[in-house]
Amino acid sequence: MAFNSALYDEIIAAFTVDSEHLHEVAANFRQDMRLGLAGSPDSSLRMLPSYLGLPTGVERGDYLALDFGGTNVRVLLYRLEGNGKYEILSHVAKPLKVDGVYDFIGAEATGDEMFDFIAALVDEAVGGDHATPYLLGHTFSFPSKQTNINDARLIIWTKEFAARGVEGAVVNDLLRAALVRQGLSNVTPNSVINDTVAVLLAAAYINGDTQIGAIYATGHNTCYLEPYTGTARPPMILNMESGGFSKLVPNRFDMALDAASEKKGEQRLEKMVAGRYMGVLFDMALAELLSATGRIYGFTSIDLSRMLEDVSAGAEATATIVETMTGVRLAAEDAVRVRELAHAIVVRSVRLIAATFVGTLWQITGSGEMRPQHIAVDGSVYEKMPLVKETMMRAFSELLGEDAANVDTMLACGGSGLGAALAAAMTECG
Repeated sequence: MAFNSALYDEIIAAFTVDSEHLHEVAANFRQDMRLGLAGSPDSSLRMLPSYLGLPTGVERGDYLALDFGGTNVRVLLYRLEGNGKYEILSHVAKPLKVDGVYDFIGAEATGDEMFDFIAALVDEAVGGDHATPYLLGHTFSFPSKQTNINDARLIIWTKEFAARGVEGAVVNDLLRAALVRQGLSNVTPNSVINDTVAVLLAAAYINGDTQIGAIYATGHNTCYLEPYTGTARPPMILNMESGGFSKLVPNRFDMALDAASEKKGEQRLEKMVAGRYMGVLFDMALAELLSATGRIYGFTSIDLSRMLEDVSAGAEATATIVETMTGVRLAAEDAVRVRELAHAIVVRSVRLIAATFVGTLWQITGSGEMRPQHIAVDGSVYEKMPLVKETMMRAFSELLGEDAANVDTMLACGGSGLGAALAAAMTECG
């Protein structure tokens, strides 16, 4: 089939972020940070306090970690040995939803049912030990309002979660009650943090020189160590819930995706950059190119990753993927165009995230010199999607010039678990 060239060019342009737009996003993000710090309702960033600074490296002992970041829940028992060293003593992981078997995330489920399931995983992680005292750090990667390190109320479910009786509740109260019902009165949840905060804690414990942590996976979010809190407090990690950043110009596919989502009008940046949505955007654009507007094929970010791995002149692997999903066999020139569409969607995602990182760096640096530092990133898109790191560094160069040499991104695998254990240890010491 032959593509409509004018339509194709318009779609590619809709997913293109030029240098001027890149600078605008970085500047607008930094401005939203400042508005958020001042408590202005005009900010689309939540700037939520974590009540933690960075680890000192002296954290030691055995601590439980609950990593509740999405459909798959993990419970780990860590032995912290100080100076960036640790050991995982046990690890249990199960999904909160298995199609046709059980579903603890849908609107039919209750918070008590969800947390009873999680408490059973904790029991498994401690080997049924109902006597040894354990402190538990809880990584809870949904927007929460905190008044202290252990008192976090879920503001709103994201990632299409809808279990009843959790929004507005203190999540560790729900967890603590479920642990008691499970016979685990010896396990005390003493801290709850966002997964981005956990990533930053873990990376700073191991590497140092790290003040920004991010998730780039199914969802997206960033936190950072705010040096100018505007109060007498020492520097504190702030969870920006940056997936909700809204000072952006969505294209028509972004608007259609939002209109069909469970939380309309929420999570503007996340819906433009996160792994969960890349395939949906590709689906909509490809359907138009195939003269099948509105058709849903079910492409995912994994499919886009496979297309970007296809470096053949005629994009043969891309053509095979498209034929498998749509039943349409593309001519070589059209397969190349489809691969370019996947490339455009991924590159836009990376460039928008890079711009928010630079806005954050500007806030941290203030009027001072940008010193060498890492940005810790956890998540499957960052880890596995081709071209992410190179595209990120090119965007840094566009925005920072020579200062880009002082900044790099690094993979922070497993940070959600280690960060939770560190939070438990830091809260005990604090």
